[in-house]
Amino acid sequence: MAHKALQSNKKGSGFSKLIINLALAAVCVSVMVMILATAIVKGYQNEVKDKLIGFNAPLQITHLDLNNSFESLPIVRDTIMEALARKKEGISYLQAYATKAGIIKTENAFEGIVLKGIGPDYNGAFIKKNMLVGSLPLFGDSISSQEIVISAITAKRLELKLGDPLYIYFIQDPPRVRKLKIKGIFDTGMGELDELYAFVDIRQVQKLNNWDPSSISGYEIGLKRLDRTETENMRDQIAQITPYNMGLSSIYEMYPALFDWLSLLDLNVVIIMILMVAVASINMITALLILVLERTQMIGLLKAMGAEDKQLSEVFLWMAAKIVFQGLLLGNLLGLGLAFMQKQFSWIKLDQKSYYINRVPIEINAIDIIYVNVFAFFICMFLLLIPVKLVSKVNPVRSIQFN
Repeated sequence: MAHKALQSNKKGSGFSKLIINLALAAVCVSVMVMILATAIVKGYQNEVKDKLIGFNAPLQITHLDLNNSFESLPIVRDTIMEALARKKEGISYLQAYATKAGIIKTENAFEGIVLKGIGPDYNGAFIKKNMLVGSLPLFGDSISSQEIVISAITAKRLELKLGDPLYIYFIQDPPRVRKLKIKGIFDTGMGELDELYAFVDIRQVQKLNNWDPSSISGYEIGLKRLDRTETENMRDQIAQITPYNMGLSSIYEMYPALFDWLSLLDLNVVIIMILMVAVASINMITALLILVLERTQMIGLLKAMGAEDKQLSEVFLWMAAKIVFQGLLLGNLLGLGLAFMQKQFSWIKLDQKSYYINRVPIEINAIDIIYVNVFAFFICMFLLLIPVKLVSKVNPVRSIQFN
């Protein structure tokens, strides 16, 4: 009876109806913002991490020395270690590489560069995906390729294009120069790495370093799963088969500042969620207070007829829960709809030089969506217990006399 009485004329006055609609809109907008914030931050973290890993690989094996330059000591290829590593279940690829620093010089400008020598075993999926024109060098059986792949940044600075010859000078004793042909131009969006590296046949680098074919700068190891826990787990496994003169490091150890910065973005999401839930809760509390005050006389009348405070409080909570649920439903529809549209069409763009990517990334995770909805619903309902307590303060005699 109490439920029917309080639900009668449930739309109330024009003012209370406006407040209820505002509360509904607040819940809707808050949930929409939380869903978009979670999807954008998660998408951005994964995009940047994938680019960094695509350029460097999750694990690297190099010579165990204190030299951090690009002229590090070579290691000799260990076929036994390679075979054991490739048998590991979590490894997707293992590739050898060699590096050599030099200077590209044209008639009007010059640019420092690091040649990254790669071979037929190189996993070029990432570079191919970000190739603007051309392709990776072709690897012959006996003769090293005279081709090079440079970044769009380097090509623009030196006014070079696909097919152009370029000269690279190497400061050593005696000094050397190589003439190579531009086979491809790539743009990954990782500005500092793009302008630093160019890709050539590994045999070119070995000749420049006066190394034999078995000498390399190191190995790059790809993993099937790229999360930090799996990376550290595989690092421990690879360390057991790594020779004593080789050092093993993960991508998280090579770029700790960047990954710490990406982790800090999670704090931004938490702050946004707290603020949005606070806004939605305040609006819901205001709406429920108005509903309680608007029905003070009816509450007093029902109490005089024997209704208990618990029954009346439950009715108001059910009314509030209905508003919250409607807001959640609309917020999910809008948030997921906008996220899906951005994911499909990439309407909102970013400055790639500043953000490493050229669009707002989206990654929709079902668990994150469930967490947002559960968090918003229970926090709102918990805070709504505050105005509901006013029901027990209503004095039946005074409320009826007041009328």
